[in-house]
Amino acid sequence: MRRPNRTAVLFLLVGSLGFLLGAIFQAQDNNPITREMVAATENLIGLHFNEAKRDSMLDDLKDNLDNYQKIRTLTIDNSVPPALAFNPIPVGVKFDTKRKPPVWSAPTKMAVPQNLEDLAFAAVGDLAELIRTRRITSTQLTKMYLDRLKKYGPKLECVITLTEDLALAQAKRADEEIAAGKYRGPLHGIPYGAKDLLAKKGYKTTWGSVPYKDQMIDADAAVIQRLEKAGAVLVAKTTLGELAWGDVWFGGMTRNPWNLEQGSSGSSAGSASATSAGLVAFSIGTETWGSIVSPSTRCGVTGLRPTYGRVSRAGAMALSWSMDKIGPICRTVEDCALVFNAIYGPDGIDQTVVDLPFNYNPNVKLSQLRIGYLQSAFEKDTTNKANNEAVLAKLRELGANLIPIELPDYPVSDLSFILSAEAAAAFDELTRSGKDDLLVRQIKNAWPNSFRASRFIPAVEYIQANRVRYLVIQAMAKMMENIDVYVAPSFGGNNLLLTNLTGHPCVVLPDGFSRRGSPTSISFMGRLYDEATTLAVAKAYQDATDFHKKHPSLD
Repeated sequence: MRRPNRTAVLFLLVGSLGFLLGAIFQAQDNNPITREMVAATENLIGLHFNEAKRDSMLDDLKDNLDNYQKIRTLTIDNSVPPALAFNPIPVGVKFDTKRKPPVWSAPTKMAVPQNLEDLAFAAVGDLAELIRTRRITSTQLTKMYLDRLKKYGPKLECVITLTEDLALAQAKRADEEIAAGKYRGPLHGIPYGAKDLLAKKGYKTTWGSVPYKDQMIDADAAVIQRLEKAGAVLVAKTTLGELAWGDVWFGGMTRNPWNLEQGSSGSSAGSASATSAGLVAFSIGTETWGSIVSPSTRCGVTGLRPTYGRVSRAGAMALSWSMDKIGPICRTVEDCALVFNAIYGPDGIDQTVVDLPFNYNPNVKLSQLRIGYLQSAFEKDTTNKANNEAVLAKLRELGANLIPIELPDYPVSDLSFILSAEAAAAFDELTRSGKDDLLVRQIKNAWPNSFRASRFIPAVEYIQANRVRYLVIQAMAKMMENIDVYVAPSFGGNNLLLTNLTGHPCVVLPDGFSRRGSPTSISFMGRLYDEATTLAVAKAYQDATDFHKKHPSLD
């Protein structure tokens, strides 16, 4: 879903008035930019100038167009960020810098089943204990998941590339290291899938898109490097909606394991589907505007969207430099904590990443925390009313004294073109080359049309929208002064877009099923860089329910 010198990229970032004039000028070759062209363009930007003012602009507009055309001669790779970096930190806010070792829950005492496939839905922590104690090997576990990927992956259309040779080599190395007493931690030997916008040397990185389906990137994404260092085993590159929108990619539509007639939602479509179906122990997804929350909801799994600037995006496809985030999709909250602990922190490349601790400890008392609930969103969400009310009742039962809250009152939905403008810049060459015609989805509500329309977003309006965004960030900080965590319907009101714009962390997890048997979800929102508390509260709720223990049947 929607979703350098560097100063030059700012002008490519948005389609200002000059871009329309540029298109007209290029179409008419040597014909000059005229007052009539300016007058026609004014309607697109909601302004009106008199004839004298239009006449005065003409030389500047021609100069701007010349600048644009010279900039367009440069090759700017998708990996190059703009020089203007988004900062989600409100004025005056300080963060705890004291580091404490994470506290993990005791693993479940599990016997090794005769049929190893019975472990397909086990939690990462439990699988880790079986591997650490050498009751199973990483190779055994990896082969089991590879078999399931081969069996069910085509049915779900959730895999772009099986990394079988790599996985078996990584599993073999993990087994040898563990046998030699070199245990790297709870992800050592654990098989996982990665959304195919993350680069891995030797394998295609397709971005789910026709123009890039044979793309090879000679680098490992920072997240892939971190997971390899932790000893995890990459078994598959999972599907994503083409260029990170929806669940339709160049090979088909990724399916919801609970209902094969339905897409898995997106854009982390394959990561959520494969995790839900027990084809991987966990997966990596990304979110710009709902791309972890939405497929996690549809597929009945648990996802963590970290704070903006927590996880390096180096080696990942850029869609929106000021909104993209990378996070885990798992079967349990603590699995998300385990994976996040391995991937967060600076890498020296992504300059937006902060160096702050992750002091996870699930041993919290809800009665001692200030937990809010988004009152109006709960009242208005009549579709999932019973499940939503059950969440609040369960939290109160666990000791929470719930505090009604409301989000800052700003026109949040009107800021969504920030994403559109940045995405159009990220795929500027695709649009200008005409290769956007190769994308699978060519309807109005799809990237090709959105990229083209976004060329006409004035640069001034893009900057003005980000100034309003600054105000929203300050207002959120004020609201969060009295709250440690708050709970909200996953798609309630403006919460999903607002918190993606402000960069706040979110844990989404199953809270029941609809009347038609489809999973539903609830979201816990935390303070900036405080994934630890957010995860702990979400875990307390999850431990008191069993929705995460229910799994789809694919046979």
